[in-house]
Amino acid sequence: MADSLASPGGGSHKSGEDSPRSKVREQDSYLPISNISRIMKKGIPANGKIAKHAKETVQGCVSEFIRFVTSEASDKCLRDNRKKMNGDDLLWAMETLGFEDYVAPLNVFMSRYREDRKNVFRSYPNAQVSLLSRIHHRNLVQFLGYCQEEGKSILVYEFMHNGTLKEHLYGPLTREQSISWMKRLEIAEDAAKGLSTFIQAVFHPSSIGI
Repeated sequence: MADSLASPGGGSHKSGEDSPRSKVREQDSYLPISNISRIMKKGIPANGKIAKHAKETVQGCVSEFIRFVTSEASDKCLRDNRKKMNGDDLLWAMETLGFEDYVAPLNVFMSRYREDRKNVFRSYPNAQVSLLSRIHHRNLVQFLGYCQEEGKSILVYEFMHNGTLKEHLYGPLTREQSISWMKRLEIAEDAAKGLSTFIQAVFHPSSIGI
């Protein structure tokens, strides 16, 4: 029997056993196993080791649990005619699905998280904004100012009158003029230089005179 099947176009293709799709492991659609491993290591001695099978088992369980809870919360949002899911929806879903013992401590976490975010926003004028205003690089969009109104915080940057990089690479501007691969490499290099400057400014401001 032939090893290939005829395709509608007259050619042939290999059976599903050799197709790239068949080689994708189920674990690859889960949470990154490196994140799972890092969390698991916090619960064992420093010189302890975790078997690969154990990591993948926890990876599958955690990923399925998140899907389970998120699906229930998503249904609630649909019933309420809302597109955006929030933390309260997830806590409601957990309680509905029988995980009420975890809701109380997570409520405490949510309260602290929201309070921390408020504190971060309050510190903008004195910290982040001050730093951002002193970062200048030809490959970084210039920071112009900051606004906080009605509980919302906004960072204001210069207007890109020629369009954003995303619009030039994937948007409607690509119809007017395509970008060569050589130019794309130059853009990637310039973006990396700008990002490097930004990281240095945040973590080692003295190294670039900030």
